[in-house]
Amino acid sequence: MLKSKRLLLMLNRATKVLLVLIMLALWGIALRPLFNLYAVEAQSPANQGVKDNEELKRLCDEDQSDRTPPEGKSIDWAIVSPRDKARLKRVKQLYTQNLLHTADDYDRAATVLQHGEVPEDFLLAHEFWVVAISKGKNDRDILSMAAASEDRFLMNIGRPQRFGTQLRSEGNGPIQLYPVDPGVSDELRRLMIGHSLAEIKTRVVEMNKK
Repeated sequence: MLKSKRLLLMLNRATKVLLVLIMLALWGIALRPLFNLYAVEAQSPANQGVKDNEELKRLCDEDQSDRTPPEGKSIDWAIVSPRDKARLKRVKQLYTQNLLHTADDYDRAATVLQHGEVPEDFLLAHEFWVVAISKGKNDRDILSMAAASEDRFLMNIGRPQRFGTQLRSEGNGPIQLYPVDPGVSDELRRLMIGHSLAEIKTRVVEMNKK
């Protein structure tokens, strides 16, 4: 009789556990469409009608135009530097006003920021390119710029760069590769910028022969 009562008690407990598991499973099934909806919203623009910021496009176009002078002429930094500062200031204003929305907006804002003056500008540029990638603009050029902006930030705070995108020269001296962190693998480097460290060093040697 005692054994029968224990068996019945065990069966009752097992039944309760089974009911709880069934309820949890049903709850998960019921919530799955809601989670899927959140995932879709996270991957898509909140509004399919969102357009690129035209002012950012103009600022980025001007930034690039200033760096591509007519053939036979060099960049006049006495003219370009003040323009860079004005563009940088305006991009930061647009950012603080939450007027960056699309992948292209973040890409263009980062392009202007990479010509900033302080480490924080380069770090923000890197973060903007990461956002552009998360919004679907994930081609090799964007990956390379994300790597370059990180390298530029590290160089400007006195740390070794990671990918090998930053070169420098002093006066009329040779072009040199800024020190590179040995902890970064060539596999990661190729994924980000498309070259191994050895290839980059060979390119530097070739540049100094010209």
